[in-house]
Amino acid sequence: MGLTAIDLGFRGAASGVFLLIVLAALQRRPANQNVLLGIAMCAGGIFYAIVTAPSFPKTAWWWTLPILSAQPAVFWLWARAAFDDDFELKRWHGAMWLSVVAYGFAITLGWAYWPALAGAGGRVLALGTLVLALAAAVQTVKTWRADLVARRRRLRLAMLAINVLLIAAVAVAGFAAIPVAVPGAPGSFPTALGLFLVAILAGLGAFATQPAVPVNDATAAIASSDAREADRATAGRVVVDPRVAVDPILLRRLDHLMTVERTYRQEGLAIGALAARLDVPEHRLRQAINEGLGYRNFNAFLNRYRIEDARLALSDVTQREVPILTIAMDAGFQSIGPFNRAFKAETGVTPTEFRREALSRSETDCDPGINQPRREIG
Repeated sequence: MGLTAIDLGFRGAASGVFLLIVLAALQRRPANQNVLLGIAMCAGGIFYAIVTAPSFPKTAWWWTLPILSAQPAVFWLWARAAFDDDFELKRWHGAMWLSVVAYGFAITLGWAYWPALAGAGGRVLALGTLVLALAAAVQTVKTWRADLVARRRRLRLAMLAINVLLIAAVAVAGFAAIPVAVPGAPGSFPTALGLFLVAILAGLGAFATQPAVPVNDATAAIASSDAREADRATAGRVVVDPRVAVDPILLRRLDHLMTVERTYRQEGLAIGALAARLDVPEHRLRQAINEGLGYRNFNAFLNRYRIEDARLALSDVTQREVPILTIAMDAGFQSIGPFNRAFKAETGVTPTEFRREALSRSETDCDPGINQPRREIG
């Protein structure tokens, strides 16, 4: 009874934290996909804490377990949205979640008539759970180095590790036919403790104070490499937080590397290599780009210069025969796919469309006979 009471206490505390996060998010009238998926994750956490608790009615398994089986899909989507700033939620993502729920219902209802077939279906579902957990882990690791938000970098790995362990435990139980995710199971207490830790980390991420990105004359002047305007705008440092400061000299040196030396053209340029070029610690460079210039992702910072470089080349009449792939790689992109996506996201048109329109305008401007009034002969 004592262990059961502690189990229920952890579940109640986790549910309370998740509920506070949901209420705080709803009060802000969420409109972006990250917040909406975060609300879905927290709501799923509350649901999981309740329906897997000891003494939860077994008669409710037929509708609760299918919804629980789809929670890894929500977690995968949340990880994509939280750790990939370019991710966009599509309709097929919702269709995938509904498909998992429907599949879970089919397995649950099939136990009464075809237990062997339902058992095989359960193992397939467990395999899908592991695949989604692995995909979320890969997404987090893949984008970790380029992440410039210090708080997100600190929380993401811990949050992901605990979530993946929880999902993996349920998946392994599905393979072994061990009901650790159902009421009164032997693994209920570890599950409750893990859920509580996830709730605490989620609360820290949701309620921690975020430093405001400085948007002022000093930063704008530094970013545009106007040293005189920067000196007039500030006599020292651009203060973001009483405990930290962004050095305007570092921002000016960074801008010189980008605009004059065109370091962004270097293939596979990483933030560590750029920090070494500037002879500063990597964490200082991350802070400068994030808090001083407002970028959340290092690749987005580099793409700002690469896209502008490509736009100039595509608008140049003398380079009209140069392949777009060559222009993309000269600007620092390693393949045509990422270049096309980044270019369209920035300009709203494809590189081919942009070149056609830009060259058409250039030819119109250069032809002295176009748009000139016709002289009458008389």
